[in-house]
Amino acid sequence: MSAYSIAEAKAHLSELLKRAEAGEEVVITRRGEAVVRLAPLQAERKPADWSRIDALRESTPHMKTNSADIVRTLREERY
Repeated sequence: MSAYSIAEAKAHLSELLKRAEAGEEVVITRRGEAVVRLAPLQAERKPADWSRIDALRESTPHMKTNSADIVRTLREERY
């Protein structure tokens, strides 16, 4: 975390925004007291771990009936 006075923030706003977008916490102070924290709107997304997804697919049982047929059967049972 880095802290900057309002005057410093005014002078270097573009740089501070780039740093905050990169994930660094930027705090702006007034008379030594923290008043604002700059942070990106969205957290950085981690890429999907496809090996774990593939392992999950392999561990689940394969259905003999497809989902459309199951839904159709359930609907017919209601009416």
